[in-house]
Amino acid sequence: MSTRPGRSLGRVLEDFGHTLLDLLYGDPDAAGGIGGVGIHDPHDEQHYPERAIVLGVGVHGTQETARLLRQLAATGATALVVRGPVDEAGALEPVVRETGVALLALTRGASWAQLAAMLRTQLAEGDVGEGEEQTLGGVPSGDLFALANAVATLLDAPVTIEDRRSRILAFSGRQDEADAPRVESILARQVPERYLRLHEEQGVFKELYLSRGLVHVPAPTLDDEVALPRVAVAVRAGDEFLGSVWAALREPLTPEREKAFLESAKLVALHMLRFRAGTDAENRLRADLVTTALEGGAGAVAALGRLGLVDGPTLVLAMGLAPEQGEDHAHVTAERQRLASALAVHLAAVQPRSAVALLGDVVYALFPVPDDTPAARERALQVASDFLARTGDRAGAVIGIGSVAEEPAALPRSRSNADRALRVLSDGRNGRRAASISDVYVDALLLELRDLAVANRDELSGPLARLVAYDARHNAHLVETLRAWLDAFGDVITASASVFVHPNTFRYRIRRVAEVGELDLQDPAARFAVMLQLRLLGPEA
Repeated sequence: MSTRPGRSLGRVLEDFGHTLLDLLYGDPDAAGGIGGVGIHDPHDEQHYPERAIVLGVGVHGTQETARLLRQLAATGATALVVRGPVDEAGALEPVVRETGVALLALTRGASWAQLAAMLRTQLAEGDVGEGEEQTLGGVPSGDLFALANAVATLLDAPVTIEDRRSRILAFSGRQDEADAPRVESILARQVPERYLRLHEEQGVFKELYLSRGLVHVPAPTLDDEVALPRVAVAVRAGDEFLGSVWAALREPLTPEREKAFLESAKLVALHMLRFRAGTDAENRLRADLVTTALEGGAGAVAALGRLGLVDGPTLVLAMGLAPEQGEDHAHVTAERQRLASALAVHLAAVQPRSAVALLGDVVYALFPVPDDTPAARERALQVASDFLARTGDRAGAVIGIGSVAEEPAALPRSRSNADRALRVLSDGRNGRRAASISDVYVDALLLELRDLAVANRDELSGPLARLVAYDARHNAHLVETLRAWLDAFGDVITASASVFVHPNTFRYRIRRVAEVGELDLQDPAARFAVMLQLRLLGPEA
């Protein structure tokens, strides 16, 4: 079992070992703690967490790597990860000594996205709030990687901890001593589909679900692949099946080790429950902190401090789902939670200090910006638009962006403006999926005026009331004619084409509008009054 801190570079290398990462140069013990994960983008402004481990996606060659190492040293980064193998790596050793930034290589075939997710999972312990570290069975509570290493030591064999869907939650060291299918599983964080089908056909999963003992799986034979035999044990909390632990064996387990494996499954269950509860508790705590910050009261400064957002301007993003007629409530709730998690991951990649929480039916994000400038607001809009483009139209999500809050007391106003922009977008008439309040201010104001008119039980009056009554009696389309004429700024040709009638017919109808409605269309005040009534209370308003 590791005694290294969970947020240290040494611990990352110990857990991910030669399966995912290789240390090229640098001293992991001298590197200190890791503050977060950053992704290098040469075409965008960079905002890394303090003491970041930076993923150099697309970084190639010694010159480019050396230049990036020096840039990262200025930001206080801990380590840089590049894709292996690294040609002429020896030329980079002096640069690593000069900068103090460790250089790691990601194994060929491994996914950058999977590495980022695994690193964030390992580093997430203690991100929000403070508290004393708890242990279960001598292992830090919820630390599945440390537990996997402890079990592997007991069995003298590499192990994986998997969830109910055979996704890899954690793995021990020494995976290079296993076989190619195990390494493939680690890299993909998922047992390969061909082996899942084989286990299903052989009844392995059925036996695992029903058995309270060890399940011995003979070496699978698929084409020319060579694999070791496995032994697995179910992880249960009462009658609930939480997952399983798998060991790849080069020799059978002794009776003592079999007993130890069975006993370890009970400890794994406690840690998996603690991990699940800790994640839920962290999400609730983060939601509470975001809520406190958005309220802007006495606790807002403290909440922003715990979220790491107290030192600079921030704006609020509000994401909602456009309503679908007859859609199942449970489906909408699940989709909303999925989008909240996806937005959190997306924002963490571009602005690690952002905070996301689902409050009621709306997903709120606190997004730090450098200042209150058009460029900063445009940056937030671009980030929101990029996220919506990735989720696709099927999700139906829209994002409203509030004003920039220079201080904590201004956050409630930013949230209110984000809600106002979100309401305009959710109305569906705007046609946009993301917008800042400055872009839709007039639309938001009209919606609020309509609310006021409805609250006061206002009714149509004057010329528009007379036209609506006349249309109801004679089916004359005078209101439609007036709306088209106003929208076209009095251009009869354009207006008549929009309602598909001959221009002469349209001219006749617009004269009837003036006569029946007793409306002076040459009077700007009269035109504005009827335009406003049409937008607020008119038919199809």
